[in-house]
Amino acid sequence: MTTFPARYAGPTLGEVGEHRAIEEIISAAPSSRNGDDAAVLSHASPNSRAVATTDMLIEGRHFKVEWSTPEEVGCKAIVQNFADVEAMGARPLAALLAISAPPHTPVSYIRGVAAGIADRAGEYSAELVGGDLTSGAELVLSVTAIGSLGGSLPELTLDRARPGQRIVAHGRLGWSAAGLALLDRFGRENVPAEFTELVEAHCAPRLNPGRGVIARATGATAMTDNSDGLVADLGIMARRSGVGIDLHSSAVEPDELLLRAGQLLDADPWEWVLAGGEDHTLLAATAGDPPSGFRSIARVTRGEGVTVDGLEPAYGHGWVSF
Repeated sequence: MTTFPARYAGPTLGEVGEHRAIEEIISAAPSSRNGDDAAVLSHASPNSRAVATTDMLIEGRHFKVEWSTPEEVGCKAIVQNFADVEAMGARPLAALLAISAPPHTPVSYIRGVAAGIADRAGEYSAELVGGDLTSGAELVLSVTAIGSLGGSLPELTLDRARPGQRIVAHGRLGWSAAGLALLDRFGRENVPAEFTELVEAHCAPRLNPGRGVIARATGATAMTDNSDGLVADLGIMARRSGVGIDLHSSAVEPDELLLRAGQLLDADPWEWVLAGGEDHTLLAATAGDPPSGFRSIARVTRGEGVTVDGLEPAYGHGWVSF
């Protein structure tokens, strides 16, 4: 059973009921489209297509209440969904939130989740436009993101990487996994202050909005995000496209902060970089120069699978649900 820290003391969902709790969510994440039977969205442009994706966060598996504030959980829920929209080259427009929570869940906690969603979605000029709330044995969040793909260029699917292109990246690599390792060892309160950024990268990852749209507009043909692990996610792109992807070790090597964390934990930071995941770094295939905000990390070859400097990667596993 989920045990909430004392700082979330106050009325619970079971005490106030569904309707009052929903009012708290709407108050924390206001939208003129939220509150009716369904939200009606306007097209961003006449020549546009809708993009939709959904992901779940389960307490104890994807986050822990003793590690993450509810605002951070809300931020994480938005980024993991909006990154998938951006990875198609689209612009996020709106989010739907479904929550299953035990009756003893403090209303203040759910309000905090909604506030985190509103804050991070607002960075994309997007809104929380509806959802559902129900009682359940575990705390489970499910976010559905809706986006718009404008213009006539094709979407950035996984099967369009071609030999001769380069792989470009926007975002950190390995930071979320390092943050998780630090939390596992020390708990939130005892992580050394010098590693605060790594912990935040795990609890509340972030991306600069609009990078996916820029990559598509400047010639990218395929894109994904680093959710399950760099080698694992690029491996899917390589397999779907029938190509090889050769990472440049000098472009993805652990930075100084990861190296210090590795020394503290007696861990190999290369594992965080290659297999960690949950950074939600955008990874695109393009024939041109890296778009604004991206850097080149690999080349697309006529080989198979993912290599590092032409060799088998030291770590090839990634996150799997089962």
